[in-house]
Amino acid sequence: MLELLTGAGLAAAAGLNAYIPLLAMGLAARFDWIGLPSGWTWLENEWVLVILGVLFVIEVVADKIPAVDSVNDWIQTIVRPASGGIVFAGGIGTETVAVSDPESFFSSGAWIPVAIGIALALLVHLGKMAVRPLANVATAGLAAPVLSTAEDGASLGLVALALLAPLLVLAGFTLLVVGFVLLLRSARRRRRERAAASAA
Repeated sequence: MLELLTGAGLAAAAGLNAYIPLLAMGLAARFDWIGLPSGWTWLENEWVLVILGVLFVIEVVADKIPAVDSVNDWIQTIVRPASGGIVFAGGIGTETVAVSDPESFFSSGAWIPVAIGIALALLVHLGKMAVRPLANVATAGLAAPVLSTAEDGASLGLVALALLAPLLVLAGFTLLVVGFVLLLRSARRRRRERAAASAA
């Protein structure tokens, strides 16, 4: 049960920022804070960590620039779910050494946790994609850096909960859903108010 919550928290975090959970898992494994299953030990390789670090910096910058953030979200529609699949499977300790052998990978059922992680990350990513354009229009782009920083913080928070207190991941999910709903309502209300003011 705890492993599933860990995987779910990491996958949801990947839906907000693909690189935070990957970096966290890789660094935690490199410093022997966690043990990765044999199929995922490549995450602690120093070159992988450097590449993830560079991609993380690019993501953080791009996601805070109005209009660029929406383009980035479209690109990340592939990256974030893929990251979610990796961290969910790695987080629950799934042995996926057979990934190099597709027939064995699918027949053994090792694909199931990867698919669950992809679905969770994609769901969170789609929620983020729904909120961001509305908020940018409603605030003339001023919301982009604020929302991006909040999303990065939420991703980091979910990773911390997943690795340190998995039982609290459910509370993190609840806060994430409530936050999305409140942001959507606020952005729609502000857009209506701007439209009314323009018409007047």
